[in-house]
Amino acid sequence: MTKKDILAFYRHTAHQRERWNKRNRYYHRLLEKYFSFIIPQGKRVLEIGCGSGDLLNAVKPAYGVGIDFVPEMIEMAKQKYGYCHFHTCDAEDMRLEETFDYIIISDTLGCLWDAQAVIRNIRSLCHAQTRVVISHYSFLWEPAIKILEWLGLKQKQPNANWFSGRDVANLLELEDFQVIKTEGKILFPLNIPLLSVFLNSFIGNLPLLNNLCLVSLIVARLLPKENIRASVSIIIPARNECGNIENAIKRTPAFGTSQEFIFIEGHSSDNTYEEMERVKAACPEKNIKLMRQTGKGKGNAVREAFDAAKGDILMILDADLTVPPEELPKFYDALCRNKGEFINGCRLVYPMDKNAMRFLNMLGNKFFGWFFSYLLSQPLKDTLCGTKVLFRKDYETIKANRSYFGDFDPFGDFDLLFGAAKQNLKITEIIIRYRDREYGSTQISRFKHGLLLFGMSFFAARKIKFI
Repeated sequence: MTKKDILAFYRHTAHQRERWNKRNRYYHRLLEKYFSFIIPQGKRVLEIGCGSGDLLNAVKPAYGVGIDFVPEMIEMAKQKYGYCHFHTCDAEDMRLEETFDYIIISDTLGCLWDAQAVIRNIRSLCHAQTRVVISHYSFLWEPAIKILEWLGLKQKQPNANWFSGRDVANLLELEDFQVIKTEGKILFPLNIPLLSVFLNSFIGNLPLLNNLCLVSLIVARLLPKENIRASVSIIIPARNECGNIENAIKRTPAFGTSQEFIFIEGHSSDNTYEEMERVKAACPEKNIKLMRQTGKGKGNAVREAFDAAKGDILMILDADLTVPPEELPKFYDALCRNKGEFINGCRLVYPMDKNAMRFLNMLGNKFFGWFFSYLLSQPLKDTLCGTKVLFRKDYETIKANRSYFGDFDPFGDFDLLFGAAKQNLKITEIIIRYRDREYGSTQISRFKHGLLLFGMSFFAARKIKFI
């Protein structure tokens, strides 16, 4: 079958597509729900292979563009959704002089003549924050799809391309895209009341069973080639950490175009704040700001300090200095060299000092690492390391959309991680050596805080995975 044959088939069957879409409305509604979860409303969105425009309309773009190589489908789309812009063109040859926040390629890879040429073509349509969202049938479902077509439950298609997740990732990597996350959706594409909801919203999202889903959803970003230089705000929340304040300044290397240190004191019973004042006076060459948090908990302290920060990059350095300040340049370099957009510390690889982390704490950290990797569809080993680094502009996006999860995290780690994942940021871990604290004692209660962390995890799972 030639490329002309494929176009002829889709032109011949174009007027049947609406009828088939209505027959399989349940499947299409699920796809619309998942894409709407990934793509925030009010963005600039391009859909390649837009058909009659239903999916593009569902994500509620502020500016929407759809292209399709079937003129009849484009005419239908124009009639249905006049506020969007639709064009008849071949995605392998499209020439659009604009960029988009999100680019959708949904159920289109299967009919492309040269999928790599299409991926190459969309590079010029991306800016630094563009996300490409791809959905495609899992190759495991090829026999079932053929049976559904034979039974008349699905519209027949010409011989399709069947891509594995690895195949799609390979295409993206060849054209300088990086996969952020991949997950399976839709375990049962037919609508049987209650049963379908149970299978797709719960069973299909469980580990291992998730690999059997019909649809694979991939979110990717174009890798910028230039390195960035940026100013840095280093946030140091401190409660009863008097003996560590001076070392937090003296041991932090010089990096970035400029550095701003923000100490935020959290109702200490020792003279932590007075020590902050002394260190600031003793180090006039450093840009040091002092704050007292108005609320309680590290999460509140970090958010208040982030709001006061002026640097391009925001860093958290715990005042106990168990993550050595000397490691901070690694985080800066990873962010500026585009190795990730949210840089998280990982304490669980190198051997630790004898008293750095108790055994039950270690088990808890390993569990949360596995659980978050599953929930966020991105690899994470250490979710509770206090050192987290991101661009201030990305934090502002997380903050603006915090209402989705609500104010559920007094520690701040989960709030930032789930917020980053919801905004489709690439999370990268930096392996560091974790040290025993030199002053004071831990303020973490293993059982009380452990139960709270479990509760927050399962709350967030309902908001981000079991949708």
